Amino acid sequence: MLKDGKVNLLIKFILSVFLLYIGYCCFFSLLQRQIIFPCFQLPEFSSTEDKIYGLEKIWLNTSSGKVEAWFMPPASGHDKGACPAVIFAHGNAEVIDFWLWEFKNFTNLGVGVMLVEYPGYGRSEGSPSKKSINEAFLSAYDILVARKDVDSERIIIFGRSIGGGAACALAAKRPSAALILKSTFISIRLMASKFFVPGFLVKDPFDNLTLVKSYSKPVLVIHGKYDEIIPYSHGVALYEAAKNGKMITYDCGHNDCPPNWKVFWRDIELFLKNAEII
Repeated sequence: MLKDGKVNLLIKFILSVFLLYIGYCCFFSLLQRQIIFPCFQLPEFSSTEDKIYGLEKIWLNTSSGKVEAWFMPPASGHDKGACPAVIFAHGNAEVIDFWLWEFKNFTNLGVGVMLVEYPGYGRSEGSPSKKSINEAFLSAYDILVARKDVDSERIIIFGRSIGGGAACALAAKRPSAALILKSTFISIRLMASKFFVPGFLVKDPFDNLTLVKSYSKPVLVIHGKYDEIIPYSHGVALYEAAKNGKMITYDCGHNDCPPNWKVFWRDIELFLKNAEII
């Protein structure tokens, strides 16, 4: 009888753990977009775009509503002809306002900058998902390459963290001259397994590795060796998968990457020169 009692207790324990796990997976499945895209947690940001000379505010018409984008032309002193341009996808706890002043360094290199917001972020309508973000970036890209002051043969796609997913999805649909992935992941499905969630529950998989494997143009992978959110091994895997890849490793984590912005911009300039974009 005692033996049977222990077996029954073990069965009850295993069943309880299983039910708790099912509940955990259901919780993730229901709230995953709020977890992956925590735009509701971001404070209101007072825009400073009016302080940037020449900046253009663009409203993208998408099926989820109007989405904001900003274009910064190259700094004065550069050739007035068609310039290279970078289209940037930011991290999941950021808005385009965060990158305005830092990305002026691109304009100092003679590169135009298109900062694209995610639906539901900042002043943009809609809600974020792989589908809605892809739609916004495709619209922004098409507007960018149609500009007479932009060289459509020298478009750089740049993604940071979750933005690496948006960048790779765009690179799969539109031509570009180079791809820059900073502190990003192999896929969201693989990231979910880190939290013991089966990959098939992920609604927005963002399979970056598959795109990088098929991408023929130069790929720059930048990753912090001590990244506590997206492990360094993800960056290494993306670099190793690239046909024409370069990897830069910094001694930093996720949100303090790069540790030295002057070094970062020297590295970016060298990469763009080697890729014959500038």
